[in-house]
Amino acid sequence: MPGAASGPPADTVTAIFSICRSARRFNCVVDGDTFWLGRQKIRIADIDAPELTPPRCGYERELGEAAKRRLQAMLNAGPFSLVAGPRDEDPFGRKLRTVLRAGRSIGERLVAEGLVRRWDGGRRSWCD
Repeated sequence: MPGAASGPPADTVTAIFSICRSARRFNCVVDGDTFWLGRQKIRIADIDAPELTPPRCGYERELGEAAKRRLQAMLNAGPFSLVAGPRDEDPFGRKLRTVLRAGRSIGERLVAEGLVRRWDGGRRSWCD
């Protein structure tokens, strides 16, 4: 119908994700906000997860590991879509994408679960 608002993108991306180990970088999760899809590194654009390389304190390590495992489970739960925003890549060459399933942000779900926080444009300590 002309002029009708389009709905959310179709969830057509599907893969089985492992946890990234050593040199293997194919369909795997790096941490709570970064994963490899095929040979492309994706940074979830709307969240900031605790660092794991290296974590700055025990709390950051624990929360970061929990966020990584939860992101892996969410990505493996079925088809999703990737939506580009105003910036295509970050300074490290990672594609910046919002990850959606059924029109809902997986990043926002991780925020609601207390495993990550919304990206506000800067890194803040998880150890304070």
